[in-house]
Amino acid sequence: MGSSRRIGASPPCDSDVARPSRTGHGKKGVTMMAPHEKLRYVERRAQHHEDNGQFDACIHDLVRCVALTRLAFGEGHVKVGQAHARLAKAYLQFKGWGLQASEHASLAREQLPFCSPSSSCRGEKLEVLSCLLSIHLTQGGAALLTTQYPSNYDKGILSEAESSYLEAKQILEELHQHGGNSQEEKMKTELEVFTGLSRVYKRQNKPEEALNQCEKSLQLLKDADKPEKTCLVYREMASIEQDRGYFDRAIAHLSEAHAIAVSHSPEELEGAQISHSLALILAATAEPQHNDSAGRYFEESLHSYKNIVGPQGRAFLTAQDDFCRFLLLSGQQERCVEIQRASLSSKRSTFGDLSAEVADTLQLIGSVEMTEGRMSQAHGTMIKCLEIQTLLYGPQHKKTKATQKAVDILTRAPEVAERLLRQSRKKSKPPSRSVPPSSCKD
Repeated sequence: MGSSRRIGASPPCDSDVARPSRTGHGKKGVTMMAPHEKLRYVERRAQHHEDNGQFDACIHDLVRCVALTRLAFGEGHVKVGQAHARLAKAYLQFKGWGLQASEHASLAREQLPFCSPSSSCRGEKLEVLSCLLSIHLTQGGAALLTTQYPSNYDKGILSEAESSYLEAKQILEELHQHGGNSQEEKMKTELEVFTGLSRVYKRQNKPEEALNQCEKSLQLLKDADKPEKTCLVYREMASIEQDRGYFDRAIAHLSEAHAIAVSHSPEELEGAQISHSLALILAATAEPQHNDSAGRYFEESLHSYKNIVGPQGRAFLTAQDDFCRFLLLSGQQERCVEIQRASLSSKRSTFGDLSAEVADTLQLIGSVEMTEGRMSQAHGTMIKCLEIQTLLYGPQHKKTKATQKAVDILTRAPEVAERLLRQSRKKSKPPSRSVPPSSCKD
């Protein structure tokens, strides 16, 4: 299945999907089709939806393909296994739904007929091997996806992911020996296997094994003369080294990725992401000699993000917040607050008035105002922050409690207490009533 192209694009004028009546595929015609013919039509439509980035519609059609394949070929046929495998891959690739992907990958495996190594049915054997390869790659990816959060961490699932990738590697070799894929396809799949195994070993706390897989990926890409694709590998290596506390090695890997990104794709998002990562890791070292470099990379990433996603883009606003935290730690409070104040309207537009991002920004501004002794301003800012956090998290959440504590402290500050007292008196003062003039007759 190909990658997405232009989201929301209309079908081409001569497409049989866009103009079904031209090819005899009107609503009535589709209904009256035989299962085999209907299957081919829905498969083409699913591919069309995928090519146009209409992933929900694509998955809907792939579900129909599973049912139609059963009707056309019957249970236990390799075609049914392939239909489940395509659906599993779509769930993983387009929706990030690991459980659904894993379930359909297992169903695909159950449908595949047994084809022994000595079998003479070469065509069927290649189909089975190709389907098995897709199944194992999907199962490996799904297992990694379900363990990406600490709460879902499971050593057993990670072992299943490792086993799936190793099985995929074996099947790939066998498939290639039988001429079932091209050199380019083999390289692409090997890269997927090495990347998957690297992430498995990283989560299993096996950094040396993880780095070894990264080295294999680098060698593969260098042999294929595709240096522009090595950025992702260098970033993965940097992440592994950073987790081990080897900041210098991590910086070296990211610098390598940065040089490649600047020379091959200076206007693309990856360059901005690498600059952002370099800025963060240089700032994290807490070494004064890295401060200038960190600031420079922050500025570079912000400039790139602004050009690519715009000043209201999530990536730009996230990088801007990271830059502000760096400024705060560097003692540049005034510039930090100035940027944060200016960002409020963009954050309200992008995330919403009652969002965590707006609350966090108000909290940071209020904290700086508080440390600078501007108690009255800080009180007003923190009150706004408290209102949002109470609605978002409730009064018992740790963030809300921390802000409430700050508001209580500020309320006791003399200038705040005096202002609140004046406001209270103003509200409690009865409105003056005008006395009508006395009448002459009276």
